[in-house]
Amino acid sequence: MKKVVVAIGGASGAIYAKVLLDKLQQLHPQIDQVGIVMSENAKLTWKLELDNEDYKNYPFSFYEKNNFMAPFASGSAKYETMIVCPCSMGVLGRIATGVSTDLTTRAADVVLKERRRLILVVRDTPYSLIHIRNMQTVAEAGGIICPASPSFYSRPKTFEELASTVVDRVLDLAGFDLNSYRWQEKK
Repeated sequence: MKKVVVAIGGASGAIYAKVLLDKLQQLHPQIDQVGIVMSENAKLTWKLELDNEDYKNYPFSFYEKNNFMAPFASGSAKYETMIVCPCSMGVLGRIATGVSTDLTTRAADVVLKERRRLILVVRDTPYSLIHIRNMQTVAEAGGIICPASPSFYSRPKTFEELASTVVDRVLDLAGFDLNSYRWQEKK
C-alpha cells in the first residue's frame, strides 16, 4: 500500500493531472493515502484547459498550498512517492535550490532528504540552460525528471489516451502495478 503526494502545478497540461488522478482512483487497491496540493494557478489552468472544476470531485485529501501541517510536510509520515504533475520551471527551480516556500516545495524537499521517490513531470518547451541545470541538480539529488512528452506508438486517439502515454510511464516510475501499453508486447 503506497502513500503518494501529488502536487498539481499551474503549468499548461491539466489533462496530465486529470488522467493521473483518474488512474490513481483506479489503483486504489494499491494505495493507502493520496495527498494533493494544488496551486491557485493550477485551478485556473484546469478550468481554462478542461472547462470544468472536476478536481473537486476526487476522493483524495486536498491541502492548501501553505498548509505546512499536512502530513507529508514531514518525513515521519512516510509518504514514499511524490509526483509533481505538471511541473512548471518555477517549481523545478525552487525544488532544485531547496527553497521551500510552500507545501509543494517543502514536500519535495522532504522526499529528497528522506531518499524517497520524487517524479517531476516537467511541462515547458523549449528549455533554457537554467532549466536544464535545475533538472540536472534535481536528478543528481535523486529526483526523476519525466518530461510530459507523449508517445505515439500505441496510436492514441483522444487527448486522454495521449496524456495516458505519459501518466502510465509516471505510474511505472512510481512503482505501481498497472496494465498499460508495453512496447512490442502482445495484448
